[in-house]
Amino acid sequence: MLSQEQIDFFHENGFLRIPQVYSEDEISQMSDSLDRLIEDWALTSPGWSGPWRDVYLDEAVEKQVKLTAMHDLHLYSDAWMRAVTNTKLATALSQLLESSVELHHTTMHIKPPQTGHPFPMHQDSPFYEHTDGRFIDTLVHLDDTFHENGEIRFLVGSHKRGKLPHILKNPDGTACSPHLNTDEYKLEDTVPVPAKRGDVVVFHIYCIHGSYINQTTEPRRMVRMGYRDPHNDQVAGQSNERPGLIVKGYRERRGDEELLKQT
Repeated sequence: MLSQEQIDFFHENGFLRIPQVYSEDEISQMSDSLDRLIEDWALTSPGWSGPWRDVYLDEAVEKQVKLTAMHDLHLYSDAWMRAVTNTKLATALSQLLESSVELHHTTMHIKPPQTGHPFPMHQDSPFYEHTDGRFIDTLVHLDDTFHENGEIRFLVGSHKRGKLPHILKNPDGTACSPHLNTDEYKLEDTVPVPAKRGDVVVFHIYCIHGSYINQTTEPRRMVRMGYRDPHNDQVAGQSNERPGLIVKGYRERRGDEELLKQT
């Protein structure tokens, strides 16, 4: 599925765009199902909290930005169950992880028109912390992305820094969404990775990334799907202690490891 050049690029830079993983028929079914999920199940909110908003947003925009999201699309839709088990994607991830591949989660991230939520610089590790870096996030593109609608942006090679401490509290001591210091980590230092409908952008769990606001009149629809080496144990966060689907390979038993939890 991937060439050695692509594999080397991922390990050096921390991210990779894989063109046209999904056919037009597949992406159309996924797109139709996504729209229905948005209508039936998704929640729209002001999105991530934290002092980063004072840096990224002026007062007027700060009151308007929205994020539409939901988790585990594959538990609601057969189109998304087929998407997470896609053979092309599973094979590519197996090449990058050099192991079997276990699905960890799926999460919808929709930036509504004109005031679609920007994302501050961050790693994904604080949201679902694992023992090590054998975890790859994938971004499935339902729409073309570009600067005006807030394409994903990466700090090249930042995954080599390992797991970094994040800001977890507001100045008043209340909890906020994890993000990196805005003085040290800036969006202008990142490289954009625009992608086409049907493309998938994959990145290392420690690769620092963010995105600008959606300024267009159309929503920017994207779904994140997380995958890991089955032996990369989770420590905390989203979907903790929940086994996932093996989409490539086999779950090898370690010593006297017990059966997966059923409750």
